[in-house]
Amino acid sequence: MPDDRHDPPHAASAAAASAPPPVPPRMSPPAQDRTGLGILLMSASALIFSMQDGFSRVLGAEYPPVLVVMIRYWVFAAFVIVLVSRQPGGLRRAVRTKRPLTQIARGVLLVLEVVVMVEAFVRLGLVETQAVFIAYPLLVAALSGPVLGEKVGWRRWAAIGIGFSGILVILQPGGGVMRIESLLPFLAAFMFALYGLLTRHVSRDDPSMVSFFWTGVAGAVAITLIGIWDWRWLAPVDWIWMAGLCICGMSSHYLMIRAYELAEASALQPFAYTQLVWASLIGVFVFGEVLRPSVVPGAMIVVLAGLFTLWRARVRSA
Repeated sequence: MPDDRHDPPHAASAAAASAPPPVPPRMSPPAQDRTGLGILLMSASALIFSMQDGFSRVLGAEYPPVLVVMIRYWVFAAFVIVLVSRQPGGLRRAVRTKRPLTQIARGVLLVLEVVVMVEAFVRLGLVETQAVFIAYPLLVAALSGPVLGEKVGWRRWAAIGIGFSGILVILQPGGGVMRIESLLPFLAAFMFALYGLLTRHVSRDDPSMVSFFWTGVAGAVAITLIGIWDWRWLAPVDWIWMAGLCICGMSSHYLMIRAYELAEASALQPFAYTQLVWASLIGVFVFGEVLRPSVVPGAMIVVLAGLFTLWRARVRSA
């Protein structure tokens, strides 16, 4: 957790938290096959996204998540504006959209998803949050029928069911391990999947540059309206953490954009899952998180199911 060009189904991350917006503007077509370099850049961006998640967890433990996300989005919006202004047509073209309400809804949905993810990082840690969040490609496949009217075959439905069984392995709802907070990353995955489907919807009328602009600006405006009421100055040392968060955010997005310029999304998606590995290493060795025995096999089930749905989507499009 869309069309390969306009909405590559990468992890997340958006991160998702981290999950990054899956609509990077494609600046120029690759002159030659440079898939290897694209994979390297995608792997590097996954590592930096994981570091970004670590910064988010540190700051989210001391300040309201909406405040952390608000400051981060101010910098991200500035990054988007600078990047888009350098494209053909500049900001004047980026502002023009045929679906303004949907574009605004996308931006608001994504920024709220980031807030939920930061809260999950604080309550659950990086490992379990990312292990559940990687289910978002399965949710994209499951929701593409009712939201976009697309046909989902029985093979992909089977993979979706198997993937969700992996989530149950992770959460262990009947083993006395599951807490209500465990639903936070699943909620974030649902929001990110819906955001991805709305992105595919607007890509029918708006180019990726327009969607990228509205993602950053609408999100920044929305989180400011919510988070400004929780404003407080960060401690001097925490501004260092915030600077690290923002630098990671800009550099990871830039590397991701460059990766999608050099290679197809279908070739890059498996390497986007390496974010789970990096997040787990950071969670265990930096934050002292405990890697429960059920997390690894459950996450493997989810990842394999997600890769299968991606493969089936490629077969159908071919």
